[in-house]
Amino acid sequence: MIETYNPRWLVGLLQAGDSYYPTGAYAHSFGLEGLVQAGLVRDRTTLRDFVFLSVLPALRQAELPLAAHAYAALDPVSPDWARVGELCGLAHALKSAREARLATENIGRQRAELTASLHAHPLATGYLSRAAAHGWPFATPVSAALEGRVLGAPLEAVLAGCVYAAIAGVMAAAVKLLRIGQNGSQSLLTEALAQAPELIAAAQAVPLDEIGWFNPWLDIAAARHETADSRMFIS
Repeated sequence: MIETYNPRWLVGLLQAGDSYYPTGAYAHSFGLEGLVQAGLVRDRTTLRDFVFLSVLPALRQAELPLAAHAYAALDPVSPDWARVGELCGLAHALKSAREARLATENIGRQRAELTASLHAHPLATGYLSRAAAHGWPFATPVSAALEGRVLGAPLEAVLAGCVYAAIAGVMAAAVKLLRIGQNGSQSLLTEALAQAPELIAAAQAVPLDEIGWFNPWLDIAAARHETADSRMFIS
C-alpha cells in the first residue's frame, strides 16, 4: 500500500539523491567532458543545448521509461523477475559507449546493494540474488525503481528523483569543466527541472518496445574521451 504523502519515503528519496550518498556518481560527467574536449560544449549557451537536446530527450525516451517499467515489474506483492532481467539487459544495450555502460553498472550496483544493506527488504535481497544467479547487469534506472519500491514511494516521485539526479549530475560536472559558475548552473538547473512534469508524463506512455534514444554526437565524444591523454572524470 503506497501512501502518497509519507515523510518516510520522501526523506529516503532525498537521501538516495544526495551527493553525500556514496554511489560514485560524482566521478562521472555522463559524456559532458568528452563534448567539452571536442569543443562542442564551451559555455552556458552550448551547455543548455546539450541539456535540452540530449539529456532531457534521453530521460524522456530511455531512462525514465526504463525506471517506470522496472517499477511495475518490481511489484512487492508479485514481482515479475523475468521482466526485471529483461530491463537490466535493455538498459545496458542502450549504452553504446563502454564507459557509459560501466557508469550505469557501477552506480546501479552500488544503489541496489545500499538499498539491501540499509533497508533489509526482501525485494532488494531477492533482486540481488537473482542478478547474481542470472548474470543480470546492474542499471541505474532499475536500481532507482528498486529504491522506490522498498521505500514505498509512488512512481511519479521515483521518476522525479531520476530527473533531478541526472540533470544535477551534469551540472555538478559542468561547474568544474566550464566557466559557468554556481549561479549560472543553478539557473540552468532550474530551467531544466521545470520540464520534469512533462518528461514524467511522457515517459510513462512509452511502451517497452519503443524505449531508446540515440545520440551519435555524444557516443563518439564519449568513446574518444575514454582514451584522452588527460581527463577529470571517468566518462
